[in-house]
Amino acid sequence: MPFITEAGRRVRTMRGWLHETAGGLPHTFWYLWTGTLINRLGSFVLIFIAIYLTQERDFSAAQAGLVLGLWGVGGAVGTTVGGMLADRWGRRPTLLTAHLGAASLMLALGFARDLWLIALGALLLGLFAEAARPAFGAMMIDVVPAKDRLRAFSLNYWAINLGFACAAILAGFATEAGYLLLFVVNAVTTLITALIIFFKVSETHQPLAAGGPKAQTGALRVILSDRVYLGFVALNLFAALVFLQHISMLPIAMGDSGLSPATYGAVIALNGVLIVAGQLFVPRLIKGRNRSHVLALSAVVLGVGFGLTAFAETAWFYGLTVLIWTVGEMLNSPSNATLIAELSPNELRGRYQGVFSLSWQIAGAAAPVLGGLVREGSGNATLWLGCALIGGLVAAAHLISGPARERRAAALRAVNQPPPTVVGKQQATEVG
Repeated sequence: MPFITEAGRRVRTMRGWLHETAGGLPHTFWYLWTGTLINRLGSFVLIFIAIYLTQERDFSAAQAGLVLGLWGVGGAVGTTVGGMLADRWGRRPTLLTAHLGAASLMLALGFARDLWLIALGALLLGLFAEAARPAFGAMMIDVVPAKDRLRAFSLNYWAINLGFACAAILAGFATEAGYLLLFVVNAVTTLITALIIFFKVSETHQPLAAGGPKAQTGALRVILSDRVYLGFVALNLFAALVFLQHISMLPIAMGDSGLSPATYGAVIALNGVLIVAGQLFVPRLIKGRNRSHVLALSAVVLGVGFGLTAFAETAWFYGLTVLIWTVGEMLNSPSNATLIAELSPNELRGRYQGVFSLSWQIAGAAAPVLGGLVREGSGNATLWLGCALIGGLVAAAHLISGPARERRAAALRAVNQPPPTVVGKQQATEVG
């Protein structure tokens, strides 16, 4: 009987944890979550694009960096346009257009052979694929109450990395059947996500009354004058320059160490595995803590992880570095997401999401190019130790700029709070 009592208590504890982690979130959130998971399960191409270009197409590291850079340039345009469309046209049509365009271009890129065709395909694919980010982020903020956003964004990030971990492992073996399969599967999962949005997700954006000043011609001026937000975006840009080396230069470094693409897939999958195992516990760990301190710690850990790559030669050492910088990533993501939501005026959510995503796209364009140039010009060790230095500088900047961000967030919370009648209606129709 005592055994039954103990077992019952454990079951109740687990149920309580599950409810605290995932309970009471809107239906729309779960449809978006499902689409994210399916899409990421097939996200083979971005993981292996550097290896595909250098080993299958015999491009140099600099040429591969150029293609990846053009992907980032397209993404920079896509996030800018996607943010504007999310606010003016709507979240749903922007998401549908972006996913359908990305699926088509993924197939086209798989059949391209010449460097200029691959470069053009990467540019356009980046544009469509990244145009979905601002609309997706804005829709998440639209439907999830402020008190639930930390765990909602953590759950979404968990889905991203569950898919990423599976994709990294599967793609490593799928390359043996031919790289074209990677592009086909990626296109299919992107199309499935579009179908989920089409059949299950309704528009969440509430248009402003005609003549709303911020949503019209003054929107860009408002964002450009928001120095607190732009400073936050700039810090993310530098952190992203470090983080995105795991897609561009890390696979090339592992290849130089004599490790196979399948080994790279297994090592990089550790990133997703650790996040899947631990990300759902992160909200409780960081809840109530100073976000600037959390972001600073994440930057230090990220820098240490990538810095140690300078000394890696074996698979287990590369795996250790991945586990270290993954901890920094886990701390960074939910803190970033909730802070963006609090620093964004309601009527400009799409554009603010677009500007933040733009930092990732600029980094996506610059990271492989800069990484390739530093690696070829100054050596592998200089690249990774430089990443450690950047991580330390970003951490210091977070500590300095954090108080101004929190004051800005506190001032916007009252302005962004919807009327009680709207909250009640939304919760009644959305929460399951």
